[in-house]
Amino acid sequence: MTTIKDIADRLGISLSTVSKGLNGANDISEELRQLVLDTAVEMGYQTKKMKKEEFKKLCLFIKNMDYESPEDFGYDIILGFKQSAFRDNWNVDVIPVTPDFQLSEKYDTYMLKNGYSGAFFVGFSLHDTWLDQLRDTKIPAVLFDNYIPNNPHVSYIGTDNDEGIDAAIEHLYQLGHRKIAFLNGPSYSMISKSRHQAFIDSMEKHDLIVHPELAVYGDFSSETASEHVPNFLASGVSAILCSSDVIASGVFSECQCRGCRIPTDVSVIGFDDLPISSTLHPLLTTIRQDRLELGRTGYFSLNSMLHGVALSRTLLHPELVVRASTAKRTK
Repeated sequence: MTTIKDIADRLGISLSTVSKGLNGANDISEELRQLVLDTAVEMGYQTKKMKKEEFKKLCLFIKNMDYESPEDFGYDIILGFKQSAFRDNWNVDVIPVTPDFQLSEKYDTYMLKNGYSGAFFVGFSLHDTWLDQLRDTKIPAVLFDNYIPNNPHVSYIGTDNDEGIDAAIEHLYQLGHRKIAFLNGPSYSMISKSRHQAFIDSMEKHDLIVHPELAVYGDFSSETASEHVPNFLASGVSAILCSSDVIASGVFSECQCRGCRIPTDVSVIGFDDLPISSTLHPLLTTIRQDRLELGRTGYFSLNSMLHGVALSRTLLHPELVVRASTAKRTK
């Protein structure tokens, strides 16, 4: 167990200076304070608060994702994580993160300074500043829908995209659809790339042709449909698979504006099974992610690492929920 004396010996400074650096005293320079914090993190030092049961703290960082309403994608993920952590007497702080926040200080020192034992990252992408820092961190971190290799202190949790996409393609194939379009999220997203490859693999598995102009990246918003759906319809597709229910809602609107009937003229499948999927008309067939279980799995993975079990990837099974937006091909 690393002590303040160990840090002082490493840096060749006094015990009192190390204590000031760890406790945010203002009578030492910012450079020296940062050096003390960086060294403490490197050596695996834990503050007294981090060791005490009543100060057990975890942090859930969330970025670029709505989470305050039950209709929001992030709501159940956070709820599942907090419910599981509560049973083990952990306090959980939910902290929205911006790019400027990540630039203001390092992940490791932020965690140490605030007494957090581990973190769950939701809504981040691999180009975020803090995710790059996680390549070398020793403070346990779990990433939702992101993966950093070769660090036993960082793990990935998510839903099996290969299984989900393949279930959707199989469903459409059995309904007689052969020309299928895929409207994806942004190309910089790891999850979008994973779903793109899953689409290609499943189409090839079913001996279906993948037309590059019909398997496109867009954005996780309804507005992205207006850019691509006209081309899909002009190409004669009979089905459109979407990388999110929000994208699918945009496809519904675009089809309605163009007099294209769902599912008579074109079948549509979403991904996530958000509450919106059961309010669209017709009801949306979608690939369900159990977001409560994803949150619970995030805690399970983090708690495992806190107890010395180095998990790499944990994937949940998806479920294809068949509703009224898919039907047999009629033309």
